[in-house]
Amino acid sequence: MAKESMKAREVKRQKLVAKYANKRMKLKEEGDYVGLQKLPKNASPVRLHNRCKITGRPKGYMRVFGISRVTFRKMANQGLIPGIKKSSW
Repeated sequence: MAKESMKAREVKRQKLVAKYANKRMKLKEEGDYVGLQKLPKNASPVRLHNRCKITGRPKGYMRVFGISRVTFRKMANQGLIPGIKKSSW
């Protein structure tokens, strides 16, 4: 489990990115790079990091499901993810 502060920081970044998205796009179209530099650092979408929605784990993230590989495996074995079953041959 990730620390609550790390999860909260990531949520805060997501809100900032959404807030400044239109302004950022307009500045890029105009070529105003000085104006872009004046925006908050965390308003840049590059600073976002994918995290597991359940545990907050930053590594081993599966985009299709929005969870980490560890959580995915646990949920798949319990039958909580429809259409997924453990393979054996």
